[in-house]
Amino acid sequence: MALTLMKARLKGAQKGHSLLRKKSDALTIKFRGILRKIIETKTLMGDVMKEAAFTMAEAKFAMGDFNNLVLQNTDKAQLKVKTKKDNVAGVTLPVFEAFHDGSDAYEYTGLARGGQQIDRIKKNFAKAVDMLVDLASLQSSFVILDEVIKVTNRRVNAIEHVIIPKIERTLEYITTELDEREREEFYRMKKIQKKKAQMRAEAERNKREGDEYEAPSNLLDRERDEDLLFD
Repeated sequence: MALTLMKARLKGAQKGHSLLRKKSDALTIKFRGILRKIIETKTLMGDVMKEAAFTMAEAKFAMGDFNNLVLQNTDKAQLKVKTKKDNVAGVTLPVFEAFHDGSDAYEYTGLARGGQQIDRIKKNFAKAVDMLVDLASLQSSFVILDEVIKVTNRRVNAIEHVIIPKIERTLEYITTELDEREREEFYRMKKIQKKKAQMRAEAERNKREGDEYEAPSNLLDRERDEDLLFD
């Protein structure tokens, strides 16, 4: 029973090790893809922010300080972020998406002068915000995947180098004990067979000796003796 139980545990440990290894590989592939996207997004982010800052300088040169005008037209956020979930090998990753809510509050800003620069600022900064949201989504997934991969790899190493060898050593010990018991049982059966053979030989010898020896007559035997006649 112990041998059967340990074999079942070994099979379960091997299957768990295989599944965790596949999970680790899938997460690593996703992790590398996210890392590549982060590098690409950060590279593009520098150019986008540079262009947005340059258009801001152009608009201030054409219109002067228009911060108060923008604040007067702002009553609620137009750009909002919604969250979705992505599942990768059982790991839930957040996905952020930016979307525009409501009409454009800056639609009529800059009609007097500088309208073209204001429109360029809106487009450039909207693009920058979209990239920032994507970058935030990638960074969050990157951090989560990094931690999950470390935990999964620790479990894989623990099963591979600790649990499975321990079960295998236990199986080897049980097998050795069973073999020893089998040898002892075989030796015991041989001794029993030898003893039985000796007993049979002795019984046959006693029987042969009994046949050669004639037993004395019994005085109490029921056979009638012949009459004796005297002259």
